[in-house]
Amino acid sequence: MALLTGLARRGLLYVLLVQLGAMSIAWNLVAWVLYPVVPKRGGTVLGRAVIAKAYRFFWATAEACGMMRIDASALDRLHDEPGGLIIAANHPTMLDALVLVARLPRGVCIMKADLMRNVFLGAGARLARYIRNDSPNGMVRCAVECLREGGQLVMFPEGTRTVGGPIDRFRPGVTFIAHRAGVPIQAVIIETDTTYLRKGWSIWRAPVFPIRVRVRLGERFAPEADHAALLDKLERYFVRELAS
Repeated sequence: MALLTGLARRGLLYVLLVQLGAMSIAWNLVAWVLYPVVPKRGGTVLGRAVIAKAYRFFWATAEACGMMRIDASALDRLHDEPGGLIIAANHPTMLDALVLVARLPRGVCIMKADLMRNVFLGAGARLARYIRNDSPNGMVRCAVECLREGGQLVMFPEGTRTVGGPIDRFRPGVTFIAHRAGVPIQAVIIETDTTYLRKGWSIWRAPVFPIRVRVRLGERFAPEADHAALLDKLERYFVRELAS
């Protein structure tokens, strides 16, 4: 029975991944058509909202199947906040961005440039005005513009998924952008019991189910002219929170 249960859950995982891929391709085809004809502002709002709803539907399906337990409702408190905001989170697995964006209809991600050409992500990301990371100066300029327009910028100060623990060293950028844009940084703590999709984990390799992820709001940090000192303060805060 345990073997059958394991096989059934592995099959469900593959069904969920195919579902996510199908939704992504379908929306990216629509976004590819809309991008050149929809006004920038309307396209941006629509693009971000659709991505949030699609990921939220995906997580709801995964929870209904008993595969995952996602508690990210704390992010709902950020919906109606006026002005721009940086969401700075730790990055244990590849699931993190999907979990956060699902609850942030104004959320904006910084993406690798090659992902902007990905058939599953590219057109939708361009419509939502997600930000490319291939040019540091261009990335900062676009991030500041996005924040001044009221976007909520999702950033992982580690720069990539955590390799050590509880976090890796923070990279410069998040506090510099906060200073340039004049917006605060909201710390977001992601806690999970899974190693699924950590560094080196294949997307098709099944983990132990159910996967549990909890997202909670931490402290909010005002921008500082000494952004290097603020980066150190932010890193030490995450170390304390994740070690407690």
